[in-house]
Amino acid sequence: MENLRFCPKCGQEKLLWNNITKFSCSNCDFVLYHNTAAAVAVIIKYQDELFFTVRNQEPGKGKWDLPGGFTDPKESSEETCSRELNEELGLIINPAEFKYLGSQPNIYPYKNIDYNTLDLFYLYDVEEKFEIKLEESEISETIWIKASELGLDKIAFESQKRFLKNYIDKL
Repeated sequence: MENLRFCPKCGQEKLLWNNITKFSCSNCDFVLYHNTAAAVAVIIKYQDELFFTVRNQEPGKGKWDLPGGFTDPKESSEETCSRELNEELGLIINPAEFKYLGSQPNIYPYKNIDYNTLDLFYLYDVEEKFEIKLEESEISETIWIKASELGLDKIAFESQKRFLKNYIDKL
């Protein structure tokens, strides 16, 4: 956040960051809150296997990721699950089919800015494995892995590691 120094209102190099959520200008009355962003992650489960994508971009390029993404304005988290699974995998899923499991805080580093997120985890149980259409700009491949064989060190995000550890321990 230290790269942001100039006030967008008065143009002076007086923009201050409180190291938590707030930018303010010491020259004028400008204030900007950098609040936590909502994001979703979907655990797609078939019997004892979990579905992962392999990230094709930073952060975490080459690491495993649960399908999901950031919530758009005026969108519920269940609608986000549906939209993201359609965009990333070509799946069409009714938002009512997702079961909320819990949340974890996370930090999403993107282009030298750390975004605080609240990652909401959902379950989507499937009756059979499915064919997907990859969004290759985001995903290089997909994998199914037995929950008991999951290596948490291969997961891209700390929030997912923490959540999956607790989730798998309860299976």
